[in-house]
Amino acid sequence: MGGIACGLGGGIDSGKKNHVKKSQRDAPASKDVYLALLVKLYRFLARRTDSSFNKVVLKRLFMSRVNRPPMSISRIARYLKANEGKTAVLVGTVTDDSRLLEIPKLSIAALRVTDAARARILAAGGEILTFDQLALRAPTGKNTVLLRGPKNAREAVKHFGAAGVPGSSAKPYVRSKGRKFERARGRRSSRGYKN
Repeated sequence: MGGIACGLGGGIDSGKKNHVKKSQRDAPASKDVYLALLVKLYRFLARRTDSSFNKVVLKRLFMSRVNRPPMSISRIARYLKANEGKTAVLVGTVTDDSRLLEIPKLSIAALRVTDAARARILAAGGEILTFDQLALRAPTGKNTVLLRGPKNAREAVKHFGAAGVPGSSAKPYVRSKGRKFERARGRRSSRGYKN
């Protein structure tokens, strides 16, 4: 009888799923050898220093390109205005902004800097550091400002959601923007509704 009871009972249900896969990355998907060396360096710094800066930088080095949005020099200049004498740290690309006529002297550490941005920063007497140079200068992230670009500024994000539905502001995928393209229902009160 005892055997039957055991068989029916099964085991203790802990209420937790077994073999739950960790969803966050623990290494970059890229095969870039230089990125792998940076990961090695920041893995060491994240482990051996009690600085959360290094942990954040390491996590961002693992990220996909979509999650490492670019940032323009004008935005970096705006953030550094309140943080005089500090180094801007961006795990991503620094891009040029032709609308900014005069560039202040900037100190930037980034994964990549476009040619136009690099030329303008250096011409203004600024400096561009790589992450290994930054690790020597600020191993715990002292006197730095950790920045990241606007993730939702991508064109693709404008199209998220159902376009043409009342109350929606999602951008439709249209072949051309003109008089003959998607200008009837949803665009005029006389044709169903006006959004």
